[in-house]
Amino acid sequence: MSERHPIVAVTGSSGAGTTTVRHAFQDIFRRENITAAFVEGEAFQCYELEERMRLIRQAQTEGRALSLFGPEMHQLDRLEAFFKEYSEHGTGQIREYVTPDNQEELGLPAGTFTPWRALPKKTDLLVYEGLHGGMVARTWTRRTMSPSHNPAVIERRSITNGNSGVDIPQYVDLLLGVVPVLNLEWVQKIHRDTNVKGRTPEAVTNTILRRLRDYTNFITPQFSLTDINFQRVPVVDTSNPFIARDVPTADESVVVIRFRDPWRYDFPNLLKRIHDSCMSRPNTMVIPGGKMSLAMEIICTPLVHELLEKRTNLTV
Repeated sequence: MSERHPIVAVTGSSGAGTTTVRHAFQDIFRRENITAAFVEGEAFQCYELEERMRLIRQAQTEGRALSLFGPEMHQLDRLEAFFKEYSEHGTGQIREYVTPDNQEELGLPAGTFTPWRALPKKTDLLVYEGLHGGMVARTWTRRTMSPSHNPAVIERRSITNGNSGVDIPQYVDLLLGVVPVLNLEWVQKIHRDTNVKGRTPEAVTNTILRRLRDYTNFITPQFSLTDINFQRVPVVDTSNPFIARDVPTADESVVVIRFRDPWRYDFPNLLKRIHDSCMSRPNTMVIPGGKMSLAMEIICTPLVHELLEKRTNLTV
């Protein structure tokens, strides 16, 4: 972590709601006159869309489950190096992934990348939004038997949850997780991909199943490392997400907020400011779903101030 150049990382799977957190931080920064650099995890993918889909199809024919959630599709070592450089110097190289929403602005075809460019100068902090802000994948050494059964042979291998040997959150000052309960996440993805991307429900279901192993191994473990988790829970039936006709609204949900270090927070004040909220455990708040953005701003504004105060004290 770096007090001089703080990093905030928001981690969660595609469609989980990480963009909501980004908008909350943008409101904080605009109100507090803070200059922040934003970077999306998509910028650190290895391949453009056409090549990525070709590799996924090839893996399927070979009986392998390759997905966007796993390390094979991402430059995790470059992401770690980027965080390290920013934490030490406030600099780094970024690019953007072109989507149908921004392709007119960027002037490039969807599914491609812009060239790498330098971050803006003199930013107060960095905000990352993507899949792997809390990714840890270490290598290990284990003793294996050689063909001659020589027990002295040592083989270096990777653990099952990654082969890139990275520790990304070591450079993160505030790590946030956004994670709907799994059935709700699937409902959101099915409706988004069928209504916005024009995919069939069967194709989306196949994608969900193909990603499930990588979701378990690479996405879920990050939520044990987060400082705060925001988990949206529907209060309507989503027991079969593959036949749900619509996505539960904010008013049909509650948000469970888990704090890793509860001693840092003034819960009586938070309960007073976020109406209809309650404590379900000493480290867990439950709030109405429609107040998720408000809660993020109320909870995170003092944390941002704390990061910037430490930074200011170092530069004085």
